[in-house]
Amino acid sequence: MNEIEHIEEKWLFEIKPKNNFFSLNLKEIWQYRDLLLLFVKRDIVTVYKQTILGPLWYLIQPLFTSVIFTIIFNTIADIQTGGIPPFLFNLSGIIVWNYFTTCLTETSDTFKKNAAIFGKVYFPRIIMPLSIVITNLVKLGIQFLIFIGFYIYYAMNGMESSISYVLLFFLFWYC
Repeated sequence: MNEIEHIEEKWLFEIKPKNNFFSLNLKEIWQYRDLLLLFVKRDIVTVYKQTILGPLWYLIQPLFTSVIFTIIFNTIADIQTGGIPPFLFNLSGIIVWNYFTTCLTETSDTFKKNAAIFGKVYFPRIIMPLSIVITNLVKLGIQFLIFIGFYIYYAMNGMESSISYVLLFFLFWYC
């Protein structure tokens, strides 16, 4: 028994985690912001680089999906949208849903896809999924501008609407 205690006393270092499991080291992320921006640029450039229409898919995809949803759900199935134009209703839902699903599916596979990079050089591992989320925020912003364009169009053509102050400041609300 005394021998075991003697062996335990010989240890010079004990390896422990520095932070909690859920703590984000924002200072370290800020130090690697250039790498984060390079990954975001890489993701934006390579997503549609080899397609014929290129980045126009950011615009085409939600528009075609909204048209199809409007035809199927609002024309054929006659589902009501509560006074909101059906196309605008479907477009808003599709834009938010596409952002969520794309972020979820792409970040779930990011560590496996980039395993070779992790073994070569040190950088905070959170940079990879964060770059995917920011890339998808760019796509969401472009699609949100389309939504605003259609919203203005419907508002000028007699759509009754009232925008809540919470909606105007929703970005600042959650930050």
